[in-house]
Amino acid sequence: MKTELLLGDEAVGLAAIDARIAGAFSYPGTPATEILEFIAARTAGCGSVHALWSANEKVAYEEALGMSYAGRRAIVSMKHVGLNVAADPFVNSALTGVNGGLVLAVADDPGMHSSQNEQDSRYLAEFARIPVLEPSNQQECYDFTREAFELSERLGLPVMVRLVTRLAHSRALVRVADSDSERAPRRDPLPLPDKRDWTLIPANARRRFQRLLDIQPALQEFSERFPFNRLTLAGRHGIIASGIAYNYVREVLADDGGPEGMDAGAVEHSAGRGERFAGAAWPTLLKICTYPVPRNLVRELVNHCDEITVVEEGYPFIESRLNGLLGLPGRSVRGKLTGALPAAGELTPDSVALALGKKSPGAGPPAGDLPPRPPSLCKGCPHADTFRAILDATRGYPGAILFSDIGCYTLACLPPLEAVHSCVDMGASISMAHGATQAGRFPVLCTIGDSTFTHSGMTPLIGAARVDADMTVFILDNATVAMTGGQPTMAAGEELLRLLKGLGVREDHLHVIEPLPRNHSENVELIARAINHRGLSVIVSRRACVQIRKPTATGAREEQSAPVAAAGR
Repeated sequence: MKTELLLGDEAVGLAAIDARIAGAFSYPGTPATEILEFIAARTAGCGSVHALWSANEKVAYEEALGMSYAGRRAIVSMKHVGLNVAADPFVNSALTGVNGGLVLAVADDPGMHSSQNEQDSRYLAEFARIPVLEPSNQQECYDFTREAFELSERLGLPVMVRLVTRLAHSRALVRVADSDSERAPRRDPLPLPDKRDWTLIPANARRRFQRLLDIQPALQEFSERFPFNRLTLAGRHGIIASGIAYNYVREVLADDGGPEGMDAGAVEHSAGRGERFAGAAWPTLLKICTYPVPRNLVRELVNHCDEITVVEEGYPFIESRLNGLLGLPGRSVRGKLTGALPAAGELTPDSVALALGKKSPGAGPPAGDLPPRPPSLCKGCPHADTFRAILDATRGYPGAILFSDIGCYTLACLPPLEAVHSCVDMGASISMAHGATQAGRFPVLCTIGDSTFTHSGMTPLIGAARVDADMTVFILDNATVAMTGGQPTMAAGEELLRLLKGLGVREDHLHVIEPLPRNHSENVELIARAINHRGLSVIVSRRACVQIRKPTATGAREEQSAPVAAAGR
């Protein structure tokens, strides 16, 4: 096999290609964006893999599910909050099952580097009752993704591969397939499944839910036998570690020595259930890579140890199950629930060392505090000119409310603009503005990007247009999904205007402005007129992102010049 230097995201993408997928589906969302980008770049021109962005994560999941129904393998990737959007088809796909293998790659974002929350996707997988594979390094990203396709078809279920930001966006050498013989075999599409299994009327859904319940022991058996779950019995202090947190544990314990072959590579790539080590100083260590949690290995560790520390990135998923409602009699369990590890933010080798009573492996604190560098809109960003015009137009309305949305423009909440009053989730700006108008507030304005609008903003706008809600909607058309690196949008330019008319926006209250300093006075005047119209007004603020080349006449970008650095989706 050959080696490649890959991000965790890229390792997942390459594994999907080597598993012979027919399609990859996604909506841009950090830290999962690079999965589809890699697949699209690596398969460009081959014609055998569909790899295009979807309108949103729900659509992406349903497209992947449709490909699975048709008998082909598919991967769908998204960030953790994207799984909220896709929750309806995700949960129901556990009942329909799959035909061609279906892998869901989810990248969680502990520490909220570019997200609204820190939620842990393992809980949603448990809710849907599907298996999860959690790699701890880039090699396992590749190996586990390939295994996930096989497991999906064996069990007839979608399988989740869970990453976190540090794993998704760091690089390492990965051993990958070097020939067709090392990849999954080529094959014809699987025969179509029984249509009754995929038609979730109550009679069929009850039967399929019972099937999902009946297959749970098979999921548990897989987890118990998965060779990457590894228990090494040694001292009376036990450590349970999962995912990337296992690496932090290994780093902290590196100076303590250990059993023969306990280097990270040997442990993570050796088969078998475990081994004993006589050194009492070395703690008992259990590495967990699969969910459901391998109960037998956990039981063996608990029976051997007096004190147990659980180290996991994200929520205390394993720790809470280990404790149950009443705890473990005669055992001390430490982790995020007890405060031994921080409950918020990312884990670090330092925080893990502190929890384990060890010296930090780090180089110590920096010599002096570094000045903060908060994110900001790019110099020359069209959004800044739009918000300046909005601020001036609403200066005479001290009670004006400005709802906003997920995108680069969310940074307008920070100085010097401070022009954003809310940012909750994709598409919420229009929905919340409509709710505020129905509460009698005036004036109510909202801003939403062109990509976010086609993701989740169209549906609430239909409702606002139907009742001619007294609100002013700004669609910030910069012709790209700038925040995640400049992916193409579903509708921009004249296409966007046609779409808005089709959704019911009256043409006499649909306006286009160009957000430039030279147009400031004219734009302020138009916005003021739109506010004073006691009904729905929609203003498209159209100017290409400064990070891309000039858009074409239809609004599509010609070529990306550089990715934009910003916080958010």
